[in-house]
Amino acid sequence: MKCPHRLEPHQIQGLDFIHIFPVVQWLVKRAIETREEMGDYIRSYSISQFQKTHRLPEDDEFLQRKEKAIKTVTDIFEVYKPQRKYKRQKGAEELLDEESKVHATLLEYGRRYGFSRQPGKTEQAEDKKIALPPGLAAAGKAEPCDEDDLQAAEELRIKTLMTGMAAMATEEGKLTASTVGQIVGLQSDEIKQIVSEYAEKQSELSAEERPERLGAAQQHRRKVASLNKQILQKNKLLEELQAKCTDLQAKCTEAKKTLTEVKSYSEKLDKELAALETIESQADSSILQSLRALVAMNENLKSQEQEFKAHCREEMERLQQNIENLKAEAVENAEEQEPNKIIEQQYKTEKDKLQKIRLLLARRNREIAILQRRIDEVPSRAELTQYQKRFIELYSQVSATHKETKQFFTLYNTLDDKKVYLEKEVNLLNSIHDNFHQAMASSGSREQFLRQMEQIVEGIKQNRMKMEKKKQENKMRRDQLNDEYLELLEKQRLYFKTVKEFKEECRKNEMLLSKLKASSS
Repeated sequence: MKCPHRLEPHQIQGLDFIHIFPVVQWLVKRAIETREEMGDYIRSYSISQFQKTHRLPEDDEFLQRKEKAIKTVTDIFEVYKPQRKYKRQKGAEELLDEESKVHATLLEYGRRYGFSRQPGKTEQAEDKKIALPPGLAAAGKAEPCDEDDLQAAEELRIKTLMTGMAAMATEEGKLTASTVGQIVGLQSDEIKQIVSEYAEKQSELSAEERPERLGAAQQHRRKVASLNKQILQKNKLLEELQAKCTDLQAKCTEAKKTLTEVKSYSEKLDKELAALETIESQADSSILQSLRALVAMNENLKSQEQEFKAHCREEMERLQQNIENLKAEAVENAEEQEPNKIIEQQYKTEKDKLQKIRLLLARRNREIAILQRRIDEVPSRAELTQYQKRFIELYSQVSATHKETKQFFTLYNTLDDKKVYLEKEVNLLNSIHDNFHQAMASSGSREQFLRQMEQIVEGIKQNRMKMEKKKQENKMRRDQLNDEYLELLEKQRLYFKTVKEFKEECRKNEMLLSKLKASSS
């Protein structure tokens, strides 16, 4: 994991917190970093898994409102979709250029398309067009106006195109009073009145079928927009009134609740008063007289206490005023400042003494803390026992590792010696095999070969005797070490037995000392 701090197994077993703490810090830091890196991914994955099988209340509400919203949007699209108002006649002149075709198509749907005009003149023309009622649209067009030649040519072109068109059916593309009521969705009297007025205006506009209908349509749209604004204002006013009504209802409910509580409390007091009257009627009259006298005395004492407190306050204010006057007189008189200086000097001296005493106390506390830390640094008996166990475990691990290493070294040396002897044997056999045919060629070489073989056999026997002797020596040394090991085991058992008896005697000694202290006290 690329930890920058090294940690050994015996440190974990021995609870070496000095070396363990940095590793734990590093692990916590890595865990926090990993959590920060993977937090967003895990959060998004968990949200996606949650959304596969579960739904929130907001999602259910959205699904319930979705169909209604889709239906409303569809109805609005149907109501406000483009509607054809005029249709080009069959015997009209055929349009040749593309711009005229586009212009004629837009005029069929009630839209005018022309060249750009100057802003000031355009706004004035629109204002005039809006201000004129539908019946005076033709007269307004006949009036002279200060327009340039381009605008006049455009108007002439529009009139020429309109002469070749015929109006569509009067019922096509018109809004009815019921449709407006459905769009608004409210059932108040004012909205009904507005809808009826709108129906009357619509019936008046339907009677007029002239080319000047374009200005009336624009005026109609303006009126519809103003009516919608009025409806929105009325809706807002209705919502405000409903909110006020809700607040008043809540206040009324709270007032009724308070009234009920007061009534119940009053009835409770009446019941307690009646119970007290019944108890008073059954009790002894002399005791009641004494109780009344005591109650009157208590009230009198309370009033006297209040008067005494008021008198004490007045007296305290008077004394404080006297003190202030005396202080003012002392400030005015320079001679009276000397005792104040002496008092301030004594105060400073005592304050310095107190500061020195505090410093000495802090020094003593530091020395006590140092001694306490030194005392804490001395290990207790339990800690020493724990250290001893850990050292024994560590020694056992080290000794086991050392023993295993020695065994590996011994095995290696044995195998190395075996290899050397096998190589010697192989070399000897190879030399015998190579010289055997030459030695058998003559009798002299055969005898010499036999003598060499006897010498080789004799050398092998001597080496064997040496190895046997070395083996016996190692065996004797092993037996000696085994005897020493047994003696050491016996001494260890004796040591543990002695330590156990010593602990038992120490425990008995502590018990006797505690009994002796208890008897002496």
